[in-house]
Amino acid sequence: MNKDVFIPVYKPSFSGNEKKYLLDCIESGWISSKGKYVQLFEKEFCKFIGGGYSSAVANGTVALHTALSAIGIGEGDEVIVPTFTYIASVNSISYCGAKPVFVDSDIENWNIDISRIKAKITSKTKAIMAVHLYGSVCDLINLRKICDQFSLFLIEDAAEAFGSKINNTYAGLIGDIATFSFFGNKTITTGEGGMVVSKDSNLIEKVNYLKSQAVDPKKEYWHPDIGFNYRMTNLQAAVGVAQLENCKLVIKRKIEIANFYIKELKKYPLQFQKSIPNSVHSYWMVSSMCSSEIQRDSLRLFLKNRNIDTRPHFFPAHLMPPYKNDDFHENAEQISKRGITFPSYPSLSTEELNFIIETIKKFFEI
Repeated sequence: MNKDVFIPVYKPSFSGNEKKYLLDCIESGWISSKGKYVQLFEKEFCKFIGGGYSSAVANGTVALHTALSAIGIGEGDEVIVPTFTYIASVNSISYCGAKPVFVDSDIENWNIDISRIKAKITSKTKAIMAVHLYGSVCDLINLRKICDQFSLFLIEDAAEAFGSKINNTYAGLIGDIATFSFFGNKTITTGEGGMVVSKDSNLIEKVNYLKSQAVDPKKEYWHPDIGFNYRMTNLQAAVGVAQLENCKLVIKRKIEIANFYIKELKKYPLQFQKSIPNSVHSYWMVSSMCSSEIQRDSLRLFLKNRNIDTRPHFFPAHLMPPYKNDDFHENAEQISKRGITFPSYPSLSTEELNFIIETIKKFFEI
């Protein structure tokens, strides 16, 4: 292959009816939050994951904020959340005036360490946020038991886990409320965009109310509560509908790419993210850990010099200035320092994938 061609970590796949549906929106004049594609996207999304009710919103972050607001998270409450996560998970808790309480990660699957949760529960704890990182689902079965024992809400941040399963149930249907993201690098995308999902129709009605400036459904321009303008546009939803039509093929390809990385690099000092038993990892991103931070940075530079893009892992939230504290979460810090994400977009060709693999092998064999 041409070694001068840049291989990004990710790029979206538009191989279906995206242009057709967008043009339909434009020609119809329905481009904002009203139009047939918003409700169609919500309906087809629930159909794909196998149930529940849904509300399409502007992006994944506001999905979290609205979901937390819908279940009543507010001033003085505490929400347990993994410190190793994208910052939106944590910020959404702060938006509500609540306090994020950080828990370390499992060193194998990188998600919240179940064994450390109970020690963090106080009289102020109102919910646990399970973040399914990189497409690997949390142990939702045991999380559900803890939440039921302590009368807590279970929130699924499934932004990175569209298509992932546990016990043959899709991510998003075990928690009390769940959120998804459709940012440009997600498994399905609407450019920006998000979805709130719940099996409780009352919660989704509350989300619909809050996301539309909390307008009274029976009295025009009357707003009994403080709401938000978090609606998804018909244009975004049109792209989402087209993306759903091909999503099974996209997920299948992403799993194939991940398995190829894992198989071909099993003899090298890379620790790929593990899955919990009875689950399906959808591999939003193919991520691994090197033996050290120095090795990770050297590998990234080696690949960069050969036009192969990579990404580091997220910084733990407890190290960020707004949330800085003296806690030490060893696993989260190690996963962050040593983590690397490789190219894994669905249209990645076999030639490109082989080139990436051989380049990584070359680095370790020098």
